[in-house]
Amino acid sequence: MSIVHNKLEVRVNLAAIRANYRLLSGHGGRVIGVVKADAYGHGLCEVARALSQEGCETFAIGSVEEGAALRGFLRAEGIKARIVSLLGPVDSEDYPLLWEYEIIPFVGSFRQLETLAGHAARMGKGLPVSVKFDTGMARLGFTQDDLPRLVERLREAPLVRPVMASSHLATADDPASVDKVLAQAERFEAALAALAEAGFQVEANLANSAGILAHQKLRHQSQRGGIALYGANPFAGTAWEHLGRGLSPAMEVRTKIVAVHALKKGQSISYGGTYTAERDMRVAIVAAGYADAYSRGLSGKGAQMLIAGRRAPQVGRVCMQLCAADVTGIPDVRPGDWAVLLGGGGSLAISAEELAGWWGTISYEVFCLLGMNRRVFV
Repeated sequence: MSIVHNKLEVRVNLAAIRANYRLLSGHGGRVIGVVKADAYGHGLCEVARALSQEGCETFAIGSVEEGAALRGFLRAEGIKARIVSLLGPVDSEDYPLLWEYEIIPFVGSFRQLETLAGHAARMGKGLPVSVKFDTGMARLGFTQDDLPRLVERLREAPLVRPVMASSHLATADDPASVDKVLAQAERFEAALAALAEAGFQVEANLANSAGILAHQKLRHQSQRGGIALYGANPFAGTAWEHLGRGLSPAMEVRTKIVAVHALKKGQSISYGGTYTAERDMRVAIVAAGYADAYSRGLSGKGAQMLIAGRRAPQVGRVCMQLCAADVTGIPDVRPGDWAVLLGGGGSLAISAEELAGWWGTISYEVFCLLGMNRRVFV
């Protein structure tokens, strides 16, 4: 039995996600909705339903198992859509699920290709796949040197049907790395040309959120919309920040204040006594800590939260289920009031990029971790 152990509430605005999908779609080409990792913590099934209502016909998930869960939901809802697994099959249990749940796997190794060919031959049933190319990430995928052998093996395994070709960009969100981005694009074009020459006509996708917003040359038949779907600007803090204008944050995280009390000058608070009051203060004890994915690493990093519509600095060490905030200048704060850790609306809202900066991470991790808490869809 799962027990809710906290007061943290993750509010997901599905209308914002739909609006972000429309914005990305306005740049041209089919947008694949990337809903991997539980839709970046926003809720896999709820986000997929919302995106399908905007006309999204292809969803990208991470693991095959997550794809199976999504297919089960889509079938129950009567939603027809393609599902693409970005990881592809990892172990033996994954392979049969591809056929059972109609999942198009990314295939980036000869091991995967040979295993798929064997399964297809035994079943006498073909499987559409996306051929994954490594064009510069040095992570997963076939390289340019693999192309001759890859084409040969695809011809020898006609039941493994390439319908898509994909690659991942390493630096598309960095305005100073355009040359690297274009070099990846050239390698991808070369791979597409080799497939076409061999008679394989595929739907290509290379652009991620940053690619959609900034790099027209990266757009092919389809694009993979990821972080921007959830309202985070991939160019935040850069000279290209304006390219993400109009994206609407979809996640708000709030929790309850459990106590408010005085902290006298010279008195320390929380474990280790790492924060000592330099003046007489009032502090709010907030029901959020590292057990709730509000990181201990935020301690002493200048983090803030929104209380009664005003910014309140976090003070002292973040504990397992509690932390503290300075509310000296915020009148009438009481136990039971909300403290907003992310979002909040208005000019003082806590952005994902801001919270990530205090945390020493990126907005992706902020969403994925905080999104593991109890969610409410608005």
